[in-house]
Amino acid sequence: MKTGIFYGSTTGNCEHVAKEIAKKLGVADADVKTCDQLSQDAVADYELLLLGSSTWGAGDLQDDWYSAVETLGGMNLAGKKVAVFGTGDSASYSDTFCNAIAQIYDAAEKAGATMTGNNVSTDGYDYSDSEAVRNGAFIGLACDEDNQPDLTEERIANWVATL
Repeated sequence: MKTGIFYGSTTGNCEHVAKEIAKKLGVADADVKTCDQLSQDAVADYELLLLGSSTWGAGDLQDDWYSAVETLGGMNLAGKKVAVFGTGDSASYSDTFCNAIAQIYDAAEKAGATMTGNNVSTDGYDYSDSEAVRNGAFIGLACDEDNQPDLTEERIANWVATL
């Protein structure tokens, strides 16, 4: 399945996760792009899209995603599978942990995508609230590179196995 990964990263945490996901899936470097490259033409050849963002402040998108999420919401993703991933800080922002991925998830779903990778266990995470948790599970891969970087590799491996 041809896979494209689009991410937004300010400090490098989400970029690191995107590249680790690419390694696990055997995705070529040319198919790992920043979210400002997201367009209907850019996703045309992909069957699976993996979309990632870090979460900032009170649950905000990473800066580059603001225009990209509008673009995403207006796209036609019918026939494409989409999964979301992101990074957050569960200690400093326990009440908005990985909220950004919920905004991307909702935009992709609105665009007609078939959502996948969206039943991630919350076991082992230490947070108080997250818009990225629905029906008792994360709607995508949630990583905490600030407080739990030692768990990232295992979390990625478990998540990519569900895609």
